[in-house]
Amino acid sequence: MTQYDPEILQSLADQIKTLALSLGFQQCGITGTDLSAEAEPLKAWLDKGYQGEMNYLENHFDKRINPALLTEGTQRIICVRMNCLPPDTKTISVLKNPDQAYISRYTMGRDYHKVMRKKLTQLGKQTEALVGAFGYRAFVDSAPVLERPLARNSGLGWQGKHTLILNRQAGSWFLLGELFVDLPLPIDPPYTEEHCGQCQACIDICPTRAIVAPYQLDARRCISYLTIELKGAIPSEFRPLIGNRIFGCDDCQLICPWNRFARLSDEDDFTPRHNLDRISLLDLQQWDEETFLKRTEGSAIRRTGYSGWQRNIAVALGNSRGGEKVLAALQTMIDGNDPLVREHALWALEHLRNRSADSAAPILTHPRSGKLPD
Repeated sequence: MTQYDPEILQSLADQIKTLALSLGFQQCGITGTDLSAEAEPLKAWLDKGYQGEMNYLENHFDKRINPALLTEGTQRIICVRMNCLPPDTKTISVLKNPDQAYISRYTMGRDYHKVMRKKLTQLGKQTEALVGAFGYRAFVDSAPVLERPLARNSGLGWQGKHTLILNRQAGSWFLLGELFVDLPLPIDPPYTEEHCGQCQACIDICPTRAIVAPYQLDARRCISYLTIELKGAIPSEFRPLIGNRIFGCDDCQLICPWNRFARLSDEDDFTPRHNLDRISLLDLQQWDEETFLKRTEGSAIRRTGYSGWQRNIAVALGNSRGGEKVLAALQTMIDGNDPLVREHALWALEHLRNRSADSAAPILTHPRSGKLPD
């Protein structure tokens, strides 16, 4: 692409951003491949063991800090964000009802990896129609890619104290994706400001104290990690704090003042399926493995596997208001053939018995000073 002068390249970058918006992305920025400044903080985070069982985060360290090594010839990275909060989706009321299942709001429709990767590939093809054949590769929360530093460097926003990317006009209810290209496009200025100020609402609200310091997340304590990434038993100390969250956790986003500016998604693929935004724990507990696989086809929820799904539901039932139907459901799980599910169902049964005197009272889900709005 050496035949392009700076004006032509700038025009191409502008056209790419216009195409990105037309495909359903809300913002697009372009950055380079130098992430050497992330080497020391990433190594320190890994050395503390904050990655837990996500051992893949330790692999390909060189490619994480030098994305050009990931795809040969990469000169620039086109970063995009897409709103993910569906309209008419209840959050606080569901989270505060211990008999309902709370599922992280970005996972209730079609798998966002597939949705965004398809659109990024389309962006590559449409760019190819403008410039001819060139090298490109799409990534969405996959491969050894440091998405958040890239998003910040491309001007999409700053990294908040909860470690998510924040945008002054859009809060944090969006997902990130990247298109690696071998075009020498002009680079956008990085987002260098920080607008969290003295606020630490996300730190205070975290049920398990996973945000151990501003901008520092211990994944081993994070409910998203515990309910999605962790494959074995959830540590007993965290089970009462998980409440009714069976797949992920949004508390740090729900409390963030910047999310008053969040925009709802108009992407049909993110519309909740099977009433997952307002379904009861008992209804979900009744899904057998065949039903689970059928109803989560093409969904990010499949990541837990059926065993992990049942494990999470057992914990949530232990944090529910209880009752005969809950006790019967837990007994069914205890009588089943899955030792992981049985262990958590036994805990749930004992937990309900220990608090039987006030089992009708809502579970205390936020033991710290933070409080979710009504």
